[in-house]
Amino acid sequence: MSIYSSLQAAPKDPILGMTETFNADPAPVKVNLGVGVYQDDTGKTPLMACVQTVEQDLAERHRSRGYLPMDGLAAFNSSAQALVFGENSAVCQAGRVVSQQSLAGTGALRVGANLLKMASPDAQLWLSTPSWENHELIFTRAGFELGAYRYYDRASGGVDVEGMLEDLAGAAPGTIVVLHACCHNPTGCDLTPADWDRVVQVVVDNQLVPFIDMAYQGLSHSVDEDRYPVTAFADSGIEFLVANSFSKTFGLYGERIGAIHFVAADGDRAKKILSQTKLIARSMYSNPPTQGAAIVAEVLTTPELKALWAQELNQMKDRMKQMRQVFRAGLEAAGVDQDLSFITSQAGMFSYSGMSVAQMQRLRSEFHVYGLDSGRLCIAAMNSRNMDFVVESVATVLKG
Repeated sequence: MSIYSSLQAAPKDPILGMTETFNADPAPVKVNLGVGVYQDDTGKTPLMACVQTVEQDLAERHRSRGYLPMDGLAAFNSSAQALVFGENSAVCQAGRVVSQQSLAGTGALRVGANLLKMASPDAQLWLSTPSWENHELIFTRAGFELGAYRYYDRASGGVDVEGMLEDLAGAAPGTIVVLHACCHNPTGCDLTPADWDRVVQVVVDNQLVPFIDMAYQGLSHSVDEDRYPVTAFADSGIEFLVANSFSKTFGLYGERIGAIHFVAADGDRAKKILSQTKLIARSMYSNPPTQGAAIVAEVLTTPELKALWAQELNQMKDRMKQMRQVFRAGLEAAGVDQDLSFITSQAGMFSYSGMSVAQMQRLRSEFHVYGLDSGRLCIAAMNSRNMDFVVESVATVLKG
């Protein structure tokens, strides 16, 4: 007799499980375009030079490894807040923002979800169609009933802005709306600043609660430009949340470094929020890790290192844009006659290829090129060594 006898085996994670399948594939030539990890042209996840510099410095200091406070390293929280909201943000200067170190972006989303469930237990939470696969798991496990708003337009390969606005206009007051700040995962399709202005107005008019997921700041246009939706909501005067991650932008995937930021109506309410989120952290993991937070704080508060980081981030962004151009040009040269302009108009690490489930399955089984059934391909995993093989494989599938 087992207390676990009622449990059934859970399905594999659609992203991480794909990597397990890829690793088990004995094919001599194979490419993994499923997992969302940035790689350089050698196919390696780089250790950024700014990170190496700080790590060497920290090692020489021989620091102790005591517990951090429940809300994390103060220098990290303040520097993350300045990055997300801007150095001279009015809402930050007014004391309306509290920030807490989290276990990367996933942990930030879960801490925010737990607090929202406490504050508004009957509220629905809406995700874009489609959204990052883990969003559904995070928010349902936090107890939310999920709804959806239109986002991706398959016909154009872009955003269905009018459909999105229409759906948000029909949401009940108090509905929590998860929004992707930039480099939308999985589609790579982003709103323009003018689009964001319209979204902000609908959210304000309908008394919705925005929860912004920002994992890719600086990988679409620039650090400053990519915070536009945060700034726009801050200027609107309403309360909202922002989850941000340093996995992609600092290459600190395994360090699990992120932050959750709450914009409250006033400073007193912000302090109450922080008191509750510290208890949420205490119940889940007690204290966040030290090393990654120390690295990020040191880089962002040292002008020379911050400039180096911005330069490296820009190089990552430019490499991915180049891969988009080469990928599109290769498919067109291979005789794919459909409009492929969406590949170069999308931004960030991912491209929604428009391929069907059957086509993606054929891509894996016949050519050993791995992408998600949704059609998502990781542009950041393409490089000069695998591009010809990827282009040939995808072109063959697209041409039927």
